[in-house]
Amino acid sequence: MAAGLAALGFAATLACASVPSAVDVNTALGLELFSDQPLWEESAAAVADRLGWPAESSTSNDASFRKYPGEQDRILGARPHSTVLHAEDGKPSSLSLVFANKGDAVVYTTPDSNRDAMRLKNEQVREIKRAIQEDKRLLGETLEKLFGEPKADRFGQGRETRENVKRWDWDGHAFLLAAPRDEYVALRIMPVESADVGGKSRVPDSEIRKRVSARVERRPNGDVILKDMPMVNQGPKGYCVPATWERVMRYMGVPADMYVLAMAGGTGMGGGTSVDAIAAGARESIVRSGRKIENATARTEPLGVSKYIDRGLPLMWAMFSTDEFNTAANARIAERRAMSSPEDWNKSLQAARKAAKKWIRERASAHVCLITGYNKSTGEIAISDSWGDAFAERWITAEEAEAVSQGSFQLITF
Repeated sequence: MAAGLAALGFAATLACASVPSAVDVNTALGLELFSDQPLWEESAAAVADRLGWPAESSTSNDASFRKYPGEQDRILGARPHSTVLHAEDGKPSSLSLVFANKGDAVVYTTPDSNRDAMRLKNEQVREIKRAIQEDKRLLGETLEKLFGEPKADRFGQGRETRENVKRWDWDGHAFLLAAPRDEYVALRIMPVESADVGGKSRVPDSEIRKRVSARVERRPNGDVILKDMPMVNQGPKGYCVPATWERVMRYMGVPADMYVLAMAGGTGMGGGTSVDAIAAGARESIVRSGRKIENATARTEPLGVSKYIDRGLPLMWAMFSTDEFNTAANARIAERRAMSSPEDWNKSLQAARKAAKKWIRERASAHVCLITGYNKSTGEIAISDSWGDAFAERWITAEEAEAVSQGSFQLITF
């Protein structure tokens, strides 16, 4: 890699100073992040390919590439637990590298978990608190050696979602190190201009209304589905609520990060979030972006959800994601895609509708996902889980939805 200071646009007067080169920064990071081209002008897909981070999400306006690294991976000498590259209009817009944190490194337990699981969690909680302090120290020292003394700054738009950060600026890039107590250690890399405004982004109402209305897709088989829904893979932790909120916020043009939302919503160690708490924690940043949160009254059947889907608005649905529910939803994916007759498909679902009446709601399987579509001809609704592309669109009958519903719906609107 030939990435000297001149190639990156440094002034000649800085060439003799102790300003790190792109090679120096890549070496310290342990990533092939910077090349001969300015990062923010490169193809995001090319950068992700260079990093080895797989595609997570792609919509008409943005994209993300996420990797959950292994135990042996290191960035700045510390183990990363989640790395993501965000892009807008095909170009990189920011990176978020999350190290020790209360979600990825602590097993998720419920009130029904056994003693061994609870004992393991308690041990992990003690260890992760120490690890957060250690990663904070290690990353801070390494970045200071690389870039010099940082300046204190704040990042984020709401009181509950704002971070106190150490900031280093280098050649048009802002490096922000955040370490909220007992929450996470995160390094965010973004254009200096984005850091200067605290990540503020407000898509005009006229533009977001245009985008949202254009996302309602009506298929020949009667499906009405929302397209362009960002995917956020929550990974191996109980972050279904923060991940789902990040997806909807990004869909509505509001910057979001599930780790910050987990902090704002008081998510427990390993996971577990109150939908009311996260709504309260995220409210200010949503309002500052020109949107609002509403509780919805809906029945889990096509007619009940259509008044929201037809407006391009996904519903955040609290339900019970039981094993029998997921088995049923997964079993029909391939067959449904090959559906030729909605009427025949509707008839084929009779046994599934009858079986759902015997399902038992399990408190330990409490979950939040999205309702993103409906089909009145087949009596189904579409759901989307924050578990990756394989779970981006699944269809269930109204009877199955009713059998597992908690009856709670929220949405972000204009």
